[in-house]
Amino acid sequence: MNYINTLREGDNVSEIYFCKTKIVAQAKTGKTYYSLQLQDKTGTIDAKIWDLSNAIEHFESMDYIKVDGQVISYNNALQMNIRRVKKAQEGTYDEAEYMPYTKKNVEEMFTELTGFINSVENEYLSRLLKSFFDNPDFVKRFKKGSAAKAVHHSYIGGLLQHTLAVTKMCDFLAANYEIINRDLLITAAICHDIGKLHELSKFPENDYTDEGNMLGHIVIGAMMVRDKANEIPGFPALLQTELEHCILAHHGELEYGSPKKPELVEAVALSFADNTDAKMESFRMAIEGSLPDPWMGYNKWFDSNIRKTTV
Repeated sequence: MNYINTLREGDNVSEIYFCKTKIVAQAKTGKTYYSLQLQDKTGTIDAKIWDLSNAIEHFESMDYIKVDGQVISYNNALQMNIRRVKKAQEGTYDEAEYMPYTKKNVEEMFTELTGFINSVENEYLSRLLKSFFDNPDFVKRFKKGSAAKAVHHSYIGGLLQHTLAVTKMCDFLAANYEIINRDLLITAAICHDIGKLHELSKFPENDYTDEGNMLGHIVIGAMMVRDKANEIPGFPALLQTELEHCILAHHGELEYGSPKKPELVEAVALSFADNTDAKMESFRMAIEGSLPDPWMGYNKWFDSNIRKTTV
C-alpha cells in the first residue's frame, strides 16, 4: 500500500484511501472542482479533482475511494491531483489501515497512567479519579479517544498519550517546586481533557459534536468533574473549586479558549505542561508530513517559519 507518509512529489498513485472530507468549490474561472482530504493510518493529504469528467464516479465524505493521481508540491506541502475516482467496494480494504493510531503501546501507557492515579493520596481526589477510571466503559472510550480534530494527537489513542505526557510533566514540576499541591496537580492533569470524549465524535468522523461546538471540552470537562465530586459525600467545596479552576484555566489564556486565566500555581503548572506537549507533538506531526527540504515553511500554530534540526 502507498501510505500517505511515504508519498513524495512526482509519485503516481493508484490506491484506496478514506475520504475524510469532500468540498465542492469554484475556481476563479468559475469552474467547479472537488477539494478532498484523504486519510490512511499514517496521516492525511489534501487532494484536488479539477476535471469532473465521466472518470469521476459519485462518492461522498466518509467513503473509501480508489484514486488515480499524481503527488505535487503546493505552498511547501504535498497535494494530490486526482484524475480518476471510483468508490471502493466493501471487502477491498481493511478499515484498520485507514484510521490513524498512536505509535505507542496503549496498554503500557494506561498502566503507567494508572500508577499516577494510585499515587494520589488525598481521599477525595483519589475517589474522584477512580470513579472515572474504575468504569470499564469510560476506560474503553478514553483509550480510543482523540485529543484533537487536527492540531495535535489527532489519532486513536491520542487522548491517552497526551494525558500521560502532561501528567508526567506535572509530576516533574511537583517534585521540583514544593509550593505545588501534587495531588491536586496530578488529578487536574489526568482530568484536564476528559471533556474531549464528548467534544469529539469517534473515528472515522473525529469531528466536533453539537455539545463540543456549543460548550467545548474545557467546560464539559469541568462539568464532568463537578458531577463526580457531587456524588462523593463530604467532598471539600474549596478543593472542588480549585480542581475545577485548574481545568477551566488549562489553556492558559482567554484567547486560547480558557474561561479563566490561571490563578493557582497548580493551574499555571498544568497550562505549561499542556502547552508544551501540544507544541512538541504539533512540531513532530509537521515534520512527519513535510517535504525533504529542512525548511517547512510558515506554520500557523507556531506563527513562524519552521525548520527541521540538522542531524
